[in-house]
Amino acid sequence: MSLRIPGGSVELEAVLREPESDRLRGAAVLCHPHPSYGGTMDNRVVFRSAKAALAAGWAALRFNFRGVGASTGSFDDGVGEKDDVRSAIDYLAGKYGELPLALIGFSFGARVGLPVGVADPRIVALVGLGLPLRLHDFDFLVSNTKPSLFIAGTLDEYCPTDQLEQLARRLPSTSTVRTIEGADHFFANALDPLHSYISRFLLQLKTGGSGA
Repeated sequence: MSLRIPGGSVELEAVLREPESDRLRGAAVLCHPHPSYGGTMDNRVVFRSAKAALAAGWAALRFNFRGVGASTGSFDDGVGEKDDVRSAIDYLAGKYGELPLALIGFSFGARVGLPVGVADPRIVALVGLGLPLRLHDFDFLVSNTKPSLFIAGTLDEYCPTDQLEQLARRLPSTSTVRTIEGADHFFANALDPLHSYISRFLLQLKTGGSGA
């Protein structure tokens, strides 16, 4: 289902899909990579992550940040984009009531999405893909106690393995870090294991679910 999400001064283009199963376990918002480098909600990592959420019984909301596709506004260097994430969460919370919500962010989408997800009590779980540790500080994850999954390829130039390992040693036991051997930042030839990790993570979350 294609839709428009109001976001204060902007309107966000989005696509919502629900799993075929009668039992909806939760809903996830997906945040795409950097708009200035061609990132959109149709990015294949984001698209495949959404399919992984659906396979786990979660509705999946992909949206375009401001200035991308049919979303209004213009790029705001991560500031306004955090508001876009909040607007997407508001939409899911309004549609699905008490169902648990998760946030999945890839690269720039992790940079702007994860801080919002950590701070928002409606988000019960987080998935970060290809964290751009070489460019940005993710120390805020050290105090995050929500169930979280972080995935990167061993050849990811923006998420060097040594930096990821250093961060992993500081994360709480509620966080899990996975690496995919030989995968680059865009998980080329590694979408199947990426799908499996995300789907298993969401399946293992204890949720109330509904018959919606």
